[in-house]
Amino acid sequence: MRMYDIIQKKRDGGKLTKEEIKFFVDGYTKGEIPDYQASALCMAIYYRKMSDRETAYLTDAMANSGDTLDLSCFGALSADKHSTGGVGDKTSLIVGPVVASLGVKLAKMSGRGLGHTGGTVDKLESISGYKTALSTDEFIDQVKKCGIAVIGQTADLAPADKKLYALRDVTATVDSIPLITSSIMSKKLAAGSRNIVLDVKVGSGAFMKTPRDARLLAKKMVTIGKKCRRNVRAVLTDMNVPLGNAVGNALEIKEAIAVLRDGKRGDLYDVCIALATQIVSLTFKLDEKSAREKVMGAVSDGSAFAKMREWIAAQGGDVSQIDHPEKLPTAKYEYKVVSEKDGYIEKMDTEKIGISAVLLGAGRKAKEDPIDHAAGIIIEKKTGDRVKCGDVLCTLFANDKSLFLSAREEYLSAIKFGEHSFEKQPVIYGIIK
Repeated sequence: MRMYDIIQKKRDGGKLTKEEIKFFVDGYTKGEIPDYQASALCMAIYYRKMSDRETAYLTDAMANSGDTLDLSCFGALSADKHSTGGVGDKTSLIVGPVVASLGVKLAKMSGRGLGHTGGTVDKLESISGYKTALSTDEFIDQVKKCGIAVIGQTADLAPADKKLYALRDVTATVDSIPLITSSIMSKKLAAGSRNIVLDVKVGSGAFMKTPRDARLLAKKMVTIGKKCRRNVRAVLTDMNVPLGNAVGNALEIKEAIAVLRDGKRGDLYDVCIALATQIVSLTFKLDEKSAREKVMGAVSDGSAFAKMREWIAAQGGDVSQIDHPEKLPTAKYEYKVVSEKDGYIEKMDTEKIGISAVLLGAGRKAKEDPIDHAAGIIIEKKTGDRVKCGDVLCTLFANDKSLFLSAREEYLSAIKFGEHSFEKQPVIYGIIK
């Protein structure tokens, strides 16, 4: 078998076999296939696409390119959640404890933030002592004991994806539905969970800008997950507006606590309830109404917050920071961004708001960049809100005053005003089963 023939076959619109795809994935992972041939195949896939069967073969080969996690000890109770990335997306911090308090076994590996999107691991590291690295035995043992563990992704999990994504990033082949699908689902399959719920973001702060594109990706991921013998659902959620009011690591931990302990309602609560409902419904084979009642009950009766405390303590975190969020990292300085006009907020460019947070130190431009866990933004006014001149749009937080000017300019450039009121769009676009 030759890589040349595989490239030529896909270039001419042919369908690749399981053996051909495995030959490529194994060879590229081991360094036996050069970048120029791998990039040629990616470009051929970009233009010629892949069938569902080919995409399933690619996903399976990538999932098995390194270590895989065996969660069979949990039977049908193992579950995982994945978000396609957004701004203010702290749903894992809320959904995890909720479903674990109801008996789900959530063994989750999460990533770090890069660019305008935040990462769950960065948020959790705002908590003193929290260990984002556990051995496999420690990881599984913690899930056995308290139902939830969240750690950083290991280098040996789906290494083909890491290598291939880096290549796609520099060869203009990132936005290919088959390649996106296999990238996301290979990591989820390697992580071992039986039940997977995907949070597919839609809008200005998401990778998928339109409901049509997001729905297409969601359908593909659900289809491929099922072909790989997993139970999968996708929830399409809005990212034309940052989720919740906090953007930034410690600030988002505080907001998650406000939802679970204090019952804070709003778009963040609504999205978390929707995601947790799908996980519980899928795991226990419940109708959605019954699952939703259980989920809302776990929040209202305090059991979800109790599970959050148990989880953080089990993973070495300082629980006093959960009980007293004011002990979490706090920035030295704050700056209020005020409106210079009257009107209604007609539109928010969520990606720009994420970049504003990065400029304050809350995110990173390159993978090796350090982050300031205390930095970030509290949003006061969102799309659809009435604003008067002088009203506070948001408050910026940083440990360096010199960062405020550029962050303010970026934030204001993200806001578009209009003269008329309008109905706010829903935060849930639909569910793919």
